[in-house]
Amino acid sequence: MAERLKQAHARVQALHVSAEAKTALTRQLLIVTETAKRDLPAAAQRLSRFVQDLDEGRPPVV
Repeated sequence: MAERLKQAHARVQALHVSAEAKTALTRQLLIVTETAKRDLPAAAQRLSRFVQDLDEGRPPVV
């Protein structure tokens, strides 16, 4: 899970979007990180959905 989060953060930083958009996406990843502390399966599901949205060019919503 930690490696997947690290990769997702790197992908967000590499995006060619505004600083505000990167901040919003990073906040969403932080929500996933906090969720992982309480409910690892739910966090994994949220992260998968986030990455899938990135892959499909949609703005991720956690």
